[in-house]
Amino acid sequence: MRPTLMLSLAFVLAGCATSDSQRGMPAPAHSAQREPDERGAADADPLLARAGVDYRRVDEAFVTAATPQDNIDSPAVWRAPNGRLWLLATAKQGDGLVIYDGDQGASVARYGREGGELGEFRRPNGIAVFGDLAFVVERDNHRVQVLSLSLPSAPLNAPGIADTRTPRLRALASFGQEQLRQPYGLWVRGISADELEVIVTDAYMAGKDAKGDEIPPPLEQLGRRMQRYRIGLRGGEPVARHLGAFGDTGAAGAIRVPESIWGDPAHDRLLIAEEDLATGTAIRDYTLDGRYRGQTIGLGLFKAQAEGIALWQCDDGSGYWIATDQYKDRSLFHVFDRASLRHLGAFAGGTVGNTDGVWLQQSGSVRFPDGVFYAVHDDQAVGAFDWRDIARALNLRSRCQGG
Repeated sequence: MRPTLMLSLAFVLAGCATSDSQRGMPAPAHSAQREPDERGAADADPLLARAGVDYRRVDEAFVTAATPQDNIDSPAVWRAPNGRLWLLATAKQGDGLVIYDGDQGASVARYGREGGELGEFRRPNGIAVFGDLAFVVERDNHRVQVLSLSLPSAPLNAPGIADTRTPRLRALASFGQEQLRQPYGLWVRGISADELEVIVTDAYMAGKDAKGDEIPPPLEQLGRRMQRYRIGLRGGEPVARHLGAFGDTGAAGAIRVPESIWGDPAHDRLLIAEEDLATGTAIRDYTLDGRYRGQTIGLGLFKAQAEGIALWQCDDGSGYWIATDQYKDRSLFHVFDRASLRHLGAFAGGTVGNTDGVWLQQSGSVRFPDGVFYAVHDDQAVGAFDWRDIARALNLRSRCQGG
């Protein structure tokens, strides 16, 4: 396929815009559409309390205040130059981003409004932060939007005065409009000092059944489930180039309902959540160049629905994968060995349930010196788990060295 270039002029929003749904007005019609991984009301919600599975309880360090009108989907963290963690979460009905203090959970700002221009969003879903850039997938704008993250100018040095600056977001570019049909998740990695690679999952469907649930396409039409882009950063503005699409079309390796994806270059691995319950929800193991390895992880282990994926990693190639099982009452988080993919155990919080997106922040902060795992709670909040608590409960390492 001929490479395409999609780049829009950057502009700065003067303040945090407010959408109609944030003012208490009805949400836009597009936000009410049922998603491919959501079932009709007749289906019973799977509950961890009735699942009979073994797990360890790890209480949340905090759960942010609930904002049901936002329909929170996925989190990501920006570590500011001063070391503070800022937690960004996509608001599907709020048509923008909610920004929280990553150590305390307080909501500090909002960004975006409904629309199709830069700095505007329609059904933002997946999000990833790489360096000082945020990448946001928009299902209903059929694109990925790129934002820069920075702090306002530092205040005058004064003893005892806390640094209260909050992130400044600036819309830079968008890409994917020519290829993406119904995008949801993404993974970003560095290729060189001035190039990134972005892989986006595309959950295009073949219609709806009598209950209104979307129907996956036949196997032969699933070869474009993942779209690959190269992002050039020369000159300060991102320039995107489409490299092609991939997806297995065999019964064992196809992704019928895609969303969450994460990669591990050290092991030439892409893990992709298969959310289709009819064929068995689990995690598919692909190579970085898009070939199915013939291995599906957790088939039969995931009882509700495989969802958000995260990686805890060390330079020697060791570490842990975390993959979500989306029980309605309390989400279950399975832990696998990074290299062998052997199942090491599972944990659940006391509150967090019905989780979509997750984010693992491995570099520490004041409150979370060994890192923190964030998980969305029931479409309306984000819970934080101290990595030290997870490591203690499952007998994992808390640090790569000396932990």
